[in-house]
Amino acid sequence: MITAIREVRRAKGLTLDDVARRCQPPTTAQTIGRLETGTRTVSVAWLNRIAAALEVDAADLVQLPDRPDVPVAAVLEADGAHAPRRPATLVPPRPEAGTIAIAVEASIGDYRSGDAIWCERLAPADFGPALNRDVLVPRPAGRFLFGRLIGRDGTRLQLLPPGAGGRQQVVTDPAWIAVAVRLVRTL
Repeated sequence: MITAIREVRRAKGLTLDDVARRCQPPTTAQTIGRLETGTRTVSVAWLNRIAAALEVDAADLVQLPDRPDVPVAAVLEADGAHAPRRPATLVPPRPEAGTIAIAVEASIGDYRSGDAIWCERLAPADFGPALNRDVLVPRPAGRFLFGRLIGRDGTRLQLLPPGAGGRQQVVTDPAWIAVAVRLVRTL
């Protein structure tokens, strides 16, 4: 099995020792190194432990024939584009389970026609981290409200629409909201 453990670890700026200490239960840097280089067989159990330590899906650590990874040709920095210091690949984004999307058909605010906004649904108890983020809020009769969550007062949510000059909207006690987590845009 060909793994991308080393590439993911380096992309996250972690050392072998960092990953070894993050594993549950902890292991040694030498073991992680052997798993990376293939001198030790990577079992499913090891793959899951390392994925948890790197905070990625186990599938992100293996090169699957039906999932083309994207080779990194250049790194863009403040002083321009440069060749990568070492070979690297990026895993194309995959939606998490339960992800919903918004299709943008007309440009408004920071969003352009043709964009797709991937959102993660949140239950009322989890609304706090969505503050100052763009959210989709269900309304009665199959309608929705989309905007920046700027305040929460008990069960009342205050949102600003994405376009310039929009007035604050207040929604009371929604069953759920969906916070924008990824913008998919074709250039």
